[in-house]
Amino acid sequence: MATVDECRQALQDLADRLARNAETVRDRVDLDRTLACRVTDLETAFHGRLTGGRLIDLADGDDPKAKIALSTTSDDLVALVRGDLDVTRAVANRRVSIKANPFDLMKLRKLL
Repeated sequence: MATVDECRQALQDLADRLARNAETVRDRVDLDRTLACRVTDLETAFHGRLTGGRLIDLADGDDPKAKIALSTTSDDLVALVRGDLDVTRAVANRRVSIKANPFDLMKLRKLL
């Protein structure tokens, strides 16, 4: 099981990767939504905002009003960010749950 710090670092790594690609993605993905990432096995959560192809304002704690909510285990979160776990397969196998409207899901997929 990954630790809270490893999950926090994985999300920061994702934010850094998105920031590096923001210029090329910004024109293709018009998305400005709050995001919550709930880590089920650690009973913790993180939240931030997806905007302009970037993940910004990452912080500890849940955002129950987030427009996009991702729930998964700590190990699966780290594997997703590293690219060791395909998000489509993880959702199909119920290892990851993403709650968002269908249009946001399509846009989100372009970011990942």
